[in-house]
Amino acid sequence: MNAAVNEIRDALTKLKSTPIEEATAMPAAYYTSDDFMRLEAEHVFRKDWVCLGRADEVKEPGDYYTTDLIGEQLLVTRGRDDTIRVLSNVCRHRGNMVASGKGRKSRFSCSYHAWTYDHQGQLIGAPLMSEVKGFDMSNCALPSFKTEIWEGFLFVNLDGNAEPLAPRLDNLLPYIRNYDVAQRALGFTEQVTWQTNWKCLAENFMEGYHLDVTHPKTLRPLTPTGLCEYVESDGHFNAYYSYYDPGYPERGPFPPNLTDKEKRCSFMFGVFPNLVVSAAPNILIFLCLSPGTSNSVNIRWGMSSVPQADGVTDEQRDFMNQVNAEDKAKLETLQKGLQSSYYSPGRLAKADLEGTIYDMYQYMARHLGSDVSLA
Repeated sequence: MNAAVNEIRDALTKLKSTPIEEATAMPAAYYTSDDFMRLEAEHVFRKDWVCLGRADEVKEPGDYYTTDLIGEQLLVTRGRDDTIRVLSNVCRHRGNMVASGKGRKSRFSCSYHAWTYDHQGQLIGAPLMSEVKGFDMSNCALPSFKTEIWEGFLFVNLDGNAEPLAPRLDNLLPYIRNYDVAQRALGFTEQVTWQTNWKCLAENFMEGYHLDVTHPKTLRPLTPTGLCEYVESDGHFNAYYSYYDPGYPERGPFPPNLTDKEKRCSFMFGVFPNLVVSAAPNILIFLCLSPGTSNSVNIRWGMSSVPQADGVTDEQRDFMNQVNAEDKAKLETLQKGLQSSYYSPGRLAKADLEGTIYDMYQYMARHLGSDVSLA
């Protein structure tokens, strides 16, 4: 490994024994090194549970969408048996893709040579291949990946060896139970790419320190920086309460069991490594992050509404588009700043403002610290 990767891994290991009150930001290479990104892809995104979006994006049999995860082309579909599967979107013939975009289909046919697959990934048609001696269609299914649905979110584990996801998130459930996250109905999803490291965006979404400065006309009047409250992590998630300004109007309609406290805040949580969520009383905002390059992140984001509402409104979507535009501008200049040879990592703010970043560092340290074998 090169010197930059060794520096990052040493910094992660050092953080394990550093109290949250004394923590500093990671070295710049943590966000800019191509070599470190390859380690993340192999030892984090391939080995752990990674969120692809909401399960109800494929609500009916035949529904599907395609996506990319660390270079793997994936096909998400719901079969006639009502089971959601994540399949390789790569034809077993000569490697072209069998589907694109999203929609509803009865089968998937590669546009190169018309090899055709059903929703379980089984090959059901291969023109003229009956003339090939020894060819067996039953041995040409698309690879299928391990999946789990948690609170309405669809997760995939590419290497198939991860322990079940749900038990590790038991300590998060009490915080989100009254928000009825699983029951929220998908309004839309969108796929975009920003020119910043995936961790920069994950950290940005999960800290309240930037709210007043980056979002003076959008989030500051609603959830000012001074009203953030850190929630202690058990290592599998990070979270904080983002309380509403007392003068801000209520954001109903409300799920039936929300407490008075929960009606006056958004609960911000991340499921490591790539899902970040804002559970507001009347709306759910989520981002699923995937590294593109060390300097770019692929984002599948969307919004879901409570059953008591008539879906996601244009006003809600426009508001989040403005918030995202403000974050994108700052994160893309941040990525440029991190290229500087003169940057020296500074101290993190107090836990209520940046404790969630410390929690994410700890997660990465457990996977990629210099004291961890990467065999």
